[in-house]
Amino acid sequence: MRVFEGKRINVSIHGQFELVEHPGAVVILARLDPDTVVLIRNERFAVGETLLELPAGTLEPDERPIDCAARELEEETGYLAKSLKPLIEFYSTPGFSNEKLYLFEASELIKTKQNLDENERIEVELFSMSQALQMIHSGQIRDAKTIASLLYLHTYPE
Repeated sequence: MRVFEGKRINVSIHGQFELVEHPGAVVILARLDPDTVVLIRNERFAVGETLLELPAGTLEPDERPIDCAARELEEETGYLAKSLKPLIEFYSTPGFSNEKLYLFEASELIKTKQNLDENERIEVELFSMSQALQMIHSGQIRDAKTIASLLYLHTYPE
C-alpha cells in the first residue's frame, strides 16, 4: 500500500516492510586524464553538510541511464563527455529502498558550463586518484556511492 507520493520518491508498506521506491540514479566517474578525477562539493540538506562526491543524478521517467549520465555530468560540472562507458550497477540501500545506481566512466571531457537547478549548490574540484583515495581513508569523502565507485575503479582500472 502506497502511503506517500513525492516528486522523487514514493513510500509504500508491504506487510512488515517499508519501501522507499526510487526511479534509479547514475554516478559519473569523470576523468580529465587517467589520473585526474572530477569531484563536486555538494550541499546536502538531508545531512546538513556539504559533501565531496562524484557527480550523480536521478533518472527522469523513461530516461536511459547513459543519457542521464551525460545530462547530469554537464549540468553539475560543466563538462561534456565524448566517451561514457558503463562500469557496474549496484543498489544504494537495499534494506529499505529499491534505488539502483548505474556507474559510468566519463572521459575525453570538453569544458562547457554548469547548468545547476535553482536548489543546487555545487562547486567543482579536480583531484588526482591518489588524493581521492587518501580522502576516503582520512574520512574527507563520506558519500557511499563515491567511495564505492572510486574504490571500484582503483581495484579494476580497466
